[in-house]
Amino acid sequence: MYKRIRELREDHDLTQKQLAAHLRCSQQVYSNYELGQRDIPTDILIRLALFYGVSTDYILGLSNDKK
Repeated sequence: MYKRIRELREDHDLTQKQLAAHLRCSQQVYSNYELGQRDIPTDILIRLALFYGVSTDYILGLSNDKK
């Protein structure tokens, strides 16, 4: 899951700081999500899925289908 959120961010040419601002968290907290050092809360997971237009299953690695 952590690799996928990084890939999605990079595919959209966003910095961690930009995405953290959208999610209303610090860049360090978001960095910890990408590094797998902190679990992603459900509300953040849902916001990421909506932001990128992908399913939560895709982000969680349960599906390779983005929709």
